[in-house]
Amino acid sequence: MTVDSPTTITRDVIPLEVWSAWPDEKLLDLRISQLGVTIEGSVLESRIAELQREIDARGLAFQPHFWLSAEWFSPDGVPGVAIPFYLAHPRLEKLERAQMLEVEGGNEAWCLKILRHEAGHAIDNAYKLRQRRRRQQLFGPSYMQYPDYYTPKPYSKSFVLHLDHWYAQSHPDEDFAETFAVWLDPESNWGVRYAGWPVLRKLEYMDRLMRELGARRPRVSSRRRVDPLSRLKKTLGEHYRGKREHYGLDRPYFYDSDLRKLFSDSPQYVKNLPAARFVRRIRRHARMIVASFTDSYQYTIDQLLENIIERCRELNLRLTEPEEATRTDFLVFLTVQTMNYLHSGRHKVAL
Repeated sequence: MTVDSPTTITRDVIPLEVWSAWPDEKLLDLRISQLGVTIEGSVLESRIAELQREIDARGLAFQPHFWLSAEWFSPDGVPGVAIPFYLAHPRLEKLERAQMLEVEGGNEAWCLKILRHEAGHAIDNAYKLRQRRRRQQLFGPSYMQYPDYYTPKPYSKSFVLHLDHWYAQSHPDEDFAETFAVWLDPESNWGVRYAGWPVLRKLEYMDRLMRELGARRPRVSSRRRVDPLSRLKKTLGEHYRGKREHYGLDRPYFYDSDLRKLFSDSPQYVKNLPAARFVRRIRRHARMIVASFTDSYQYTIDQLLENIIERCRELNLRLTEPEEATRTDFLVFLTVQTMNYLHSGRHKVAL
């Protein structure tokens, strides 16, 4: 494990014990560079150490370096990994959840999945693997421009399934990193899991490639850090406004006729519970359940729910059946609407 030393604390940094007690609205006015959090002493230390143990167990002489930034990434040409600042302190995780409804990498298993993925990018950079002809033949050329959005094919067997949203399909470099992550995971059992799938060729190539690298020293040893915490002058509020816009809906995707199959504006139901109030009541539960069914961002589903609530209010819709039965029907409805949105030309996953 190699963790870069934190930038020298300046007078501009606010002590952790001060801002950690602030309410969200005050914390959002703080610049990211003023947080002063570090990997050292946080839960990230043990998770990075576990990743390094997995790399060592594979016989690789590779030690990526790590630093805190705004998001997860591994820059081109750098054999290291940036980790989002919110994972370095419980108060920042709480703020991330309040702003985005979930914390990407917020538990050990999830964090390790992302670390393995980013380590795939880092080792690609360290040994300049993208220059290899067979790597380009199997995964595609790295010089392909990254799209702002991509439209996944959920049932494709030409890609591993590791991170959510069929992320391996977004770009050849992401395909390589996802394949590396599955190969590295000591519990993936990839030979059995992907038996008969076209993607098995990629995994077998990865296995041969990593055995070939073995104890070789990396070709690139740069310790460069891109966008470290000390240089992030945006406020937390500005950061989250941009992040929510990035992962939001491009347009509502549901029809009044679908809502009228669940609810009604008929006078005979005027004394029943308003549909808008009912949806608000089950909003959090529905969002979490449908996100797990569809591999969708909770924030995206929550926006869809907000549009549904507003439309139910505008149409003055009310329940026609008991709440428990309606809850089940609504979850089916929301799942179908989400899947329609995922598979339509209207939806693409934001990178």
